[in-house]
Amino acid sequence: MNKGITVIILGASGDLSKKKLFPALYTLLAQERVHDMLVVGGAIEDTTSAAILADSKQYVAGPVQEPAWDSLVKNTYYQRLDFSSAADFKALARLAEKEEKKRGFPGNRLVYCACAPTFFCQLTEQSAAAGLIRKLDEKETVWQRMVYEKPFGHDLASAHTMNTCIQKLLDEHQVYRIDHFLTKDLVSNLALIRFSNCIFEPLWNNRYIDNVQIILSEQDSVERRGLYYDKYGALRDVVQNHMLELLALIAMEAPEKLEGDFIRVRRARVLEQVHFVDGLLGQYEGYCNEGSVAPGSTTETFAELYLTVDNPRWTGVPFYLKTGKCLNKRETVIHIKFKQVDCLLTKNCPSESNYLTIRISPEESFMLTLNARKPGHSMEWIPMTLEYCHSCDYKQSMPTAHAALLDAVIHGEQSVSVRFDEIESCWKLIDAIRAKQLPLYTYAKGSTGPKEAQQFARKHGFRWRS
Repeated sequence: MNKGITVIILGASGDLSKKKLFPALYTLLAQERVHDMLVVGGAIEDTTSAAILADSKQYVAGPVQEPAWDSLVKNTYYQRLDFSSAADFKALARLAEKEEKKRGFPGNRLVYCACAPTFFCQLTEQSAAAGLIRKLDEKETVWQRMVYEKPFGHDLASAHTMNTCIQKLLDEHQVYRIDHFLTKDLVSNLALIRFSNCIFEPLWNNRYIDNVQIILSEQDSVERRGLYYDKYGALRDVVQNHMLELLALIAMEAPEKLEGDFIRVRRARVLEQVHFVDGLLGQYEGYCNEGSVAPGSTTETFAELYLTVDNPRWTGVPFYLKTGKCLNKRETVIHIKFKQVDCLLTKNCPSESNYLTIRISPEESFMLTLNARKPGHSMEWIPMTLEYCHSCDYKQSMPTAHAALLDAVIHGEQSVSVRFDEIESCWKLIDAIRAKQLPLYTYAKGSTGPKEAQQFARKHGFRWRS
């Protein structure tokens, strides 16, 4: 399955390729997850594969194993590619075919769109016309798959247009609409933690859970991504994909198997049941002075939402989502707050609820907060935390998100791919929220967000877990 693989990168000279994809391909070689790999890249720049890889090498985590890196350099080819030129795509296809023939490769191909989503349809049409990829029956021994990284469209209508274009040319099993968050090691472990532990599964419902908080906090500004970000904003850049997919993993029903389409079916069903209750938006001070941002832009860089999942398991449980740029910390975390018990003691009952905290970044860990008696004080209670640091124990063996992603696509693991009905439900929700024209408040860089966000929490009777 993992021998004789050709990876074709469309947009090979861009930041995504240099910072993520080439280091990920190196990791697969260094860890011997793949053998006999050919890489063929194309982009508009006049450059070489050697120059691209020289820039990329600095982004490899840890000491570089030179034999693996040399293998990547030796087997990587680059050709100038204008996305609008059919002749350029045919030339790229001829280069791939020539090198595959030299190596006796069977034609297993992974085509990666490392570019803006506006090019996805065009690249699929050009690739199919040139023979870089072709529609294959699932039963064929050779496989060819095409990867589209989020966001898939900028609203529901554009997502439908894009999907219709792609489905004309490829079968669904060949299409990978990916969100690299789903390949982070602890995220992919979420379902296993929940469904394989008796301590959690019986409590995973509205009888025992008070609320769920999903926080994706960034310290960085939009930096050089102003042109892209100003067209999307926080709702469409991270809520529509990363945060709603995390919500789906937390809220979904048990799949028949913890793999492939079984997980995707359950995620899709939950996302159909998510509804908006309330929210507010923010923009950090100075955003409109960032490069390539439109003067007077009203694009949000902060969002705080109150959502519900309207089914028997979750009725009455608020799901609170918060994300923003230029905030006081960088973290992605999920807090599950359990309800307080009816205290059996006559006095001095603990005031804190139990929490399960699943931290995805910067480190990967999960913590269970319980109430216990303070040592030396007969009736004084304090919260005690049981913590397991996933990334601490497995740091050396954990692949990067993109290495895990590429490995999954190569092996045909579709749980990392988002089905279109999932995307459709997410865009319906985001379009409905945007139609509400929520108030936009400013906030200082390095703060926790707009001061109105604190009022929002008080209004709904909760507090953000820090």
